[in-house]
Amino acid sequence: MEAAHRDPAEERPEPQDLLEKEVLVIGCGNVMIGDDGLGPTFIKHLQDRGGVPGHVGLLDAGTGVRSLLFGMVLSDPKPRRIVVVDAVDVGRPPGEVFEIELDAVPPQKSDDFSLHQLPTSNMLKELRDQCGVEVRVIAVQVSFLPQELQAGLSAPVEGSLERVRELVERFY
Repeated sequence: MEAAHRDPAEERPEPQDLLEKEVLVIGCGNVMIGDDGLGPTFIKHLQDRGGVPGHVGLLDAGTGVRSLLFGMVLSDPKPRRIVVVDAVDVGRPPGEVFEIELDAVPPQKSDDFSLHQLPTSNMLKELRDQCGVEVRVIAVQVSFLPQELQAGLSAPVEGSLERVRELVERFY
């Protein structure tokens, strides 16, 4: 008898179940655009490594973080803390890992939904200010973003995964 085909999406936890976790780590990005795939690659890195405490949820949001955050603003329960992991292009050395303060995002960028700016910072601020959720954003400077679809991280960004893990684990 042939094994039934399983859709990998069936194995992902439901976002609603993850909202019941105390801490939710969200990886953002598109794995088909080189370094932009950092967030989803990081979530897989943590899953493969194992040892994530039970009160921590991991979510590969891909490019759907906007709708996820919108739903989270409206839902109950909510995590006590959200840690967003994303690749950005802000002119730092490739592979540099740093935390972005939500209040440091210029007001004219608060509604910027581009792939290479802090995703939906207005909704993250609303979760923080109106819903009482602690929000942390860990970013990695991209090395390059290909003009055509190309999976895989550059060496500097791939080399940042353990440093990102160290920072994220501080917020467990």
